[in-house]
Amino acid sequence: MQAATRLLHSIPVDELTGSIAVPIYQTSTFVQEAPGVNKGYDYARTGNPTRCTLEKLVATLENGHAGYAFASGLAAIDAVVKLLSAGDQIVAIDDLYGGAFRLFEHVYRRLGIDIVYCDTANPANVAAAITPKTKLVWLESPSNPTLKVSDIATIADIAHANNAWLCVDNTFASPILQQPLDLGADIVVHSGTKYLGGHSDLIAGLVVAKTEEIALQLKFIQNASGGILGPFDSFLVIRGLETLPLRIERHSASALKVAQFLQTRPEVAAVYYPGLEEHPNHAVAKKQQPKGFGGIVALKLKEDTQEAAINLVTSTKYFKLAESLGGAKSLLCHPATMTHKSTPVDQRRAAGVADSLVRLSVGLEDAEDLIADLAQALDQLSAAATAVADLKQEAELA
Repeated sequence: MQAATRLLHSIPVDELTGSIAVPIYQTSTFVQEAPGVNKGYDYARTGNPTRCTLEKLVATLENGHAGYAFASGLAAIDAVVKLLSAGDQIVAIDDLYGGAFRLFEHVYRRLGIDIVYCDTANPANVAAAITPKTKLVWLESPSNPTLKVSDIATIADIAHANNAWLCVDNTFASPILQQPLDLGADIVVHSGTKYLGGHSDLIAGLVVAKTEEIALQLKFIQNASGGILGPFDSFLVIRGLETLPLRIERHSASALKVAQFLQTRPEVAAVYYPGLEEHPNHAVAKKQQPKGFGGIVALKLKEDTQEAAINLVTSTKYFKLAESLGGAKSLLCHPATMTHKSTPVDQRRAAGVADSLVRLSVGLEDAEDLIADLAQALDQLSAAATAVADLKQEAELA
């Protein structure tokens, strides 16, 4: 059975009514026949039929033991970190999403969990960073925002040899393009806000555990902490998942065209996209993501200043300036002042998040229109730079 067929037919028909769409069980509690005797549900924080359908579906997509849905991607990350105890250590990718960095540094470090950052695109860096205290290795692959690709299988072996778990944030690739649990990871997280939902109309987080041992701990944490996803948003994610294979195929095809176009522009110093043969980890990406490379492209301008980047992101028409990614409409952002603003400047730059870095979320519009949009914005940037150079030359001559 092919992926799209498997996905669609993993969404159950409602047994009670025959509804082809999953019902929204908008209820806080469930009537019991006697104390502890119920139809599988007693209180909606502990379990809700709509949410449980989503959780089972995502677990199926990732080939995991069980899945859990949370109120946001950060709530999902928070649940995973709660598997640890004071004195434990996390080894994390260095260009980590700014929200995860903020959570790690300003919440969990204060509670006694140590975090070490390294460039996980080279597995040797992970091996060098691990200590006896390391209990969790944290990857984003591809990473946000520089699209670093880490060798999940190799790093899983390193983590397991040191009695640590490997968690992979699979948001950028989605389970359509990459299944980290099959590559050796123990836990997968998603910001369901992005590609899983797919329409920029919800906030959600998902965690999938490979083993029953981890799943039981995550279920306890979900119920005890209470950061659950509501039934209506669960329904929206399920609806989004129905078109995920088609959307990912279009996102990936258009993103490759956009990346190839950006390589031709003199204003652009570097293009970050795993589908380009020039990407330093292209071979690993091709092995891990054989069906495509996703819809996110990043670029660094030759004029490596925040001013140049802000001029670019405020000059596009179809690419809308906004936080987030993975929706039907194309978005772009300036990580240094938006998604990664909470990361200290020196650490951000050292991880490759340059002042002029711009992240593109390539949507479902025609690629030709998106390329034309970027072309006119880059033309404006070039014209402005030429005008400044001319004024400077005139001043020197005067």
